[in-house]
Amino acid sequence: MKRRDFIQMAGLGAGALVLPVQTFGHEIDVQRLLDPFMDAAQKKVLADVALNTARGLGATYTDVRIGRYLNQFVTTREKKVQNILNTESYGVGIRVIANGTWGFAASNSVTPDGIRKTTERAVAIAKANSKFQKEPVQLAPTPSYGEVSWKTPIVKNGFAVPVKEKVDLLLNANAKALEKGASFVNSIIFLVNEQKYFASSEGSYIDQDIHRTWPNFNVSVIDRASGQFKSRSAFSAPVGMGYEYLDGKTEDKIPSPGGITLYKNSYDIVEDATMAAEQAKQMIAAKSVEPGKYDLVLEPSHLWLTIHESVGHPTELDRVLGYEANYAGTSFLTLDKWKSGNFQFGSKAVNFMADKTQPGSLGAVGYDDEGVKCKSWELIKDGVLVNYQAIRDQVKIIDQKESHGCCYAQSWSDVQFQRMANVSLLPGKEPLTPDQMIAGVEKGIYIVKDGSFSIDQQRYNFQFGGVLFFEIKDGKIAGMLKDVAYQANTQEFWNSCAQVCDASDYRLNGAFNDGKGQPPQSNAVSHGSATARFNGINVINTARNI
Repeated sequence: MKRRDFIQMAGLGAGALVLPVQTFGHEIDVQRLLDPFMDAAQKKVLADVALNTARGLGATYTDVRIGRYLNQFVTTREKKVQNILNTESYGVGIRVIANGTWGFAASNSVTPDGIRKTTERAVAIAKANSKFQKEPVQLAPTPSYGEVSWKTPIVKNGFAVPVKEKVDLLLNANAKALEKGASFVNSIIFLVNEQKYFASSEGSYIDQDIHRTWPNFNVSVIDRASGQFKSRSAFSAPVGMGYEYLDGKTEDKIPSPGGITLYKNSYDIVEDATMAAEQAKQMIAAKSVEPGKYDLVLEPSHLWLTIHESVGHPTELDRVLGYEANYAGTSFLTLDKWKSGNFQFGSKAVNFMADKTQPGSLGAVGYDDEGVKCKSWELIKDGVLVNYQAIRDQVKIIDQKESHGCCYAQSWSDVQFQRMANVSLLPGKEPLTPDQMIAGVEKGIYIVKDGSFSIDQQRYNFQFGGVLFFEIKDGKIAGMLKDVAYQANTQEFWNSCAQVCDASDYRLNGAFNDGKGQPPQSNAVSHGSATARFNGINVINTARNI
């Protein structure tokens, strides 16, 4: 995370206070965050008000989402606490099909009368919209699940951990970074709890309790003699886990090429902040890269962003169809490429799965926001494009009869639509470690952690930077580099993938802020991979712009 993005994240909670969905303009008592505001039986009674009202007004389909969304931000800078903020938002969103057309309305009045009026408005909107609808909405069938529930399998609820414990942890991490020469350090713990109740006219009543956790920091070192500075953000991944992620278990630490310690399943923020300050100093002194062709060895904390932009977005069916172009444009993976059955997206080493069930991932839920049970499915198999990401009113376009279960809304007040699932590169089948991979590289660069990037509106031509770069000479790490970025197009890049390390190296990373739509919504999504090798990629020097 770059400093600009870090400041944006730290200010997110304060900004939420001015939104109409915000129900409190002051810090919420922590105990309130732990107490359920309504049980499943109460929510079912309210949902039935909407279902019955819509049916009486002629709707042929209705779904109701009663949601409570909790956030906690604990932010520090150097030796001081910057902000401690809890936010709460709850309300109801109602979606209907009437006269073959969608209608949606939302309200923070979660009462029988409020829900009745909101349903009437949703039906009225659908009927008004139907004057312009050319063909009726067709939904792929989904089973009625009755009354079911799903919870993120957390060990420790982060909201129950005393704020002082979180503050002490962050300030300790800051202090260690300062001791090692950091000029500035910001740190944050960001917690999310989505309590979502879904009911539909098809007979499903689904209660879900979803938790996400993200510890992060940004360490900057200034060399006043040269006027240079470098920053390194945390090696943490935002996760679909509880506070146990911050336990920093020894067995979850992964020694990596270049003398780096990386993390899997849990995270040690104090150790990482200490290491970050040392590495930021090394980054200033590093050799500037010579532009040219290199074999790239890309570590998962870097590769996730390249996957997100060049694989995740272009396989979203609404982008393929041109229905969606906000934030990330449309897609070069047009239907003719899929229909051919032999479009070589990547090499035979390249296999991508979309997955809404992967434990620990940001996108893991039991059911999506239109009541479809979540699953995993293939997108790229042995390098060939075999599928897209699609929801109930889209799959008929690709001759499929079942939604992929990737519909999502960022809050009760937003309408749900197709969002990116966890899209991950499968590990290689043969035993292979990063050290063994590097041993086979004659001239290359090992890249750790994501940096800035640019990609065109078809998700095709791109440029990616990073944070830590290590030169590889004759199979060995030969020192740190700087000013590195690589350029390619999506198809040539993934076809250059020569090797992927085995499952022992597989790790998740991701983002809370996958933007899409107009009005915009954010989606939390993870991308997994093992370290992978890409041969003959063009590397430029960003300092010299060559």
